[in-house]
Amino acid sequence: MSTPTMTRQTWVAFGPAGAVGSIHRTDDGFVVKMVSDGRYRGVYPSLNVAKGALHAAMTPGSDWPEFHEH
Repeated sequence: MSTPTMTRQTWVAFGPAGAVGSIHRTDDGFVVKMVSDGRYRGVYPSLNVAKGALHAAMTPGSDWPEFHEH
């Protein structure tokens, strides 16, 4: 996937040990980037769908992370 064009909004996801990933609004939708691998994972149509994708990319059994807009 090529690097998406970012716009003004970013949400950082925090688990018990700290930041686990982020969601970025782009011209095409929302992209997820995990701290563990640093790559963008698809384009999602809504923030809620992107949040679900980020949680799904976490270690199985992980609690839902807290999302903070930056």
